[in-house]
Amino acid sequence: MVLKYRVSLPGIKGFARVYEASESSTLYAFHKQMRADMDFPQDQMVLFKAMDGDGKVSARYGIFDLGAGTIDSVTLGQTWKKGEVSFLYFYDTVNAKSVIVTCEGEVEPRPGVVYPVLVEAKGPNPIEFENGYVAFEDLPDEKKKSPESDDDWDDDDDADDVRDDDTEEIYDENENDGD
Repeated sequence: MVLKYRVSLPGIKGFARVYEASESSTLYAFHKQMRADMDFPQDQMVLFKAMDGDGKVSARYGIFDLGAGTIDSVTLGQTWKKGEVSFLYFYDTVNAKSVIVTCEGEVEPRPGVVYPVLVEAKGPNPIEFENGYVAFEDLPDEKKKSPESDDDWDDDDDADDVRDDDTEEIYDENENDGD
């Protein structure tokens, strides 16, 4: 069985990552793949806070056993069978930085693919949003401009039409008389 997971940031439409992972993939293998794909810091403790279909926390998985197992011993298939359909994945527990990981169900296995694998990416990595990046779809409607409706995009033609009335050429009538 192969499961499909969507990674998102709360309230941000301009970011998404979609992964496919085999049911035998551990949370640790999934963590390593996400860390590599999204440039998460390597020196941080991580935590998977598992939630059921109602959004209630059902388990916490970390490097150390927090009561439900460690991330290197718990598989995605085990969490799926327990009804854990989403995770809050803390990639930086010290600063409480996280992404939402939601299982979208089973997909057909693809021959020759090593799981987990990134199958879709939208927008820059999460750190860019922390640094002030705003995706087009996250802009307020009044800030969005369509290139077709914006007259300012055609600056090349406008330069020829404008007369420069502020400058005046001055000619010296006696310039060539002294030869």
